[in-house]
Amino acid sequence: MDFVKMQGLGNDFVVVTGPVDLAPETIVAWCDRRFGVGADGVLEATPLTDRRVRMRYWNADGGEAEMCGNGLRCVARHAHDRGWVEGGDLTVETAMGDMPAQVLVGGVVRALVGEPHLMGAPIEFGDVLLHPVSVGNPHAVIFVDDPAASAVGVVGPQVEADPRFPDRTNVEFVTPRGPGAIEMRIWERGVGETMASGTGATAGAYAALNYRGVKAPVTVSLPGGELVIEFEGADAWMVGPATTVYKGTIEL
Repeated sequence: MDFVKMQGLGNDFVVVTGPVDLAPETIVAWCDRRFGVGADGVLEATPLTDRRVRMRYWNADGGEAEMCGNGLRCVARHAHDRGWVEGGDLTVETAMGDMPAQVLVGGVVRALVGEPHLMGAPIEFGDVLLHPVSVGNPHAVIFVDDPAASAVGVVGPQVEADPRFPDRTNVEFVTPRGPGAIEMRIWERGVGETMASGTGATAGAYAALNYRGVKAPVTVSLPGGELVIEFEGADAWMVGPATTVYKGTIEL
C-alpha cells in the first residue's frame, strides 16, 4: 500500500488514502520506529468532493481516537497537495463533525479544532491538580513551574490510566509565559510523549485562559515548535505547519 509520511511540529503520521480496513495490529506494526515506518499514529484520508475530505485517526497503540489536531492539518495539506480539492479552502469530516480548514502560503494550515469546554472542577491527583478539558477528546491539564523539569514520563501514564477518566486521557504540562503565551509538554493517550498535539495545545490554551488569566490568541510553545490557538466565540482554531516528509510503499 502506498503511504505518505507527514508531520506537524514533529507529531508524525503515516497517511494512507481511504477507504481502507486497517486492523489494530497493522497500525501498531506501521508505527513501530524500528520495524515499521515509525509514527505517532496513522491517518486515513478519503477524498469525497472538490471541497471535502474524510479523516480517520488511530494512535500508535492501534486504538482509534476521536480527533487529532495536527493530523487534521496534515490531512488538509495532503488533500490540497494531491489536487483533491480546488483552492485552499476545504472541509475535513471527522468523528467530531465537520472541520473547516484553509491551506495558506508556505504550507501553513488554519483549521477549526472544535469547541473546548471544561469537564467539571479540578481534580486532586497526589500533590497536583488536574484540570479536565474536552476538545472532542479528553485532556487533563497540569500547571507546572517548568515543563522541561516535569516528570512527564512518570506522571503522564499514571494520569492517563486514572479510573476517573474511563476512556483514558491525554495529559498536558503547562506553564504560562506571558499574557498571550504558554509553554507545554504533552503525554498523548495511547502514544506516550509527543513533540506536539493540536488538541493538546488547544486544551492547554483553554485551561490557561480560564485558570491563569492568559489572553487569546495564545502562542503555544511545544518541543516541536509553535502553534497559535485562536478563538472565535466558543470555537477554537489552530494555525500551524503541516509538512510531507517522504512517500513510500508498505506491505499490509
